[in-house]
Amino acid sequence: MKELEDRIRQDGIVKAGDVLKVDAFLNHQCDVELFDHMGAEWARLFEGVPINKILTIEASGIGIACIAAQHFGNVPVVFAKKAQSINLDGEQYSTTIYSFTKKREFPVIVGRRFLSPGDHVLIIDDFLANGCALEGLIAIVESAGATVEGIGIAIEKGFQGGGDKLRERGYRVESLARLVGMDCETGELTFA
Repeated sequence: MKELEDRIRQDGIVKAGDVLKVDAFLNHQCDVELFDHMGAEWARLFEGVPINKILTIEASGIGIACIAAQHFGNVPVVFAKKAQSINLDGEQYSTTIYSFTKKREFPVIVGRRFLSPGDHVLIIDDFLANGCALEGLIAIVESAGATVEGIGIAIEKGFQGGGDKLRERGYRVESLARLVGMDCETGELTFA
């Protein structure tokens, strides 16, 4: 998606360790108009695919998923929580994921009443690097007996291989911006 790639070039900051900061528009300050265009693009890419729920993970995926849901007939957005709280009651699906940016593992929890065997789920997230977060979300969907119909990613770091692994396993991954190279010295970004 050219609009997203242009915005990454304009406001993204490449840091050492394969880190791309996009907090000016994606995951700290949110550009809602851009999110709306992203949602419309995912709706175009997944047109005709039966989707009745969108699943994401807190916190950065929530805004993107909520705006995108409007383009899928206002389907509910379910988000996996990264910590147990008193607000989580009843039975739950849970797994553990490793965060590339936080360099640690997190528990990931979804209440069982929000995912069921008849659900057709689109997973949406802001980044795809190694795929660990997505593997956790896929495990939760499969534990519920639901179907992963597709995965929508804002920015994929193609050089880290997570997307390729998911595609090899048969998952449909649609990334709106796919980076194949980043140089922290020059700030140069290369898109597929």
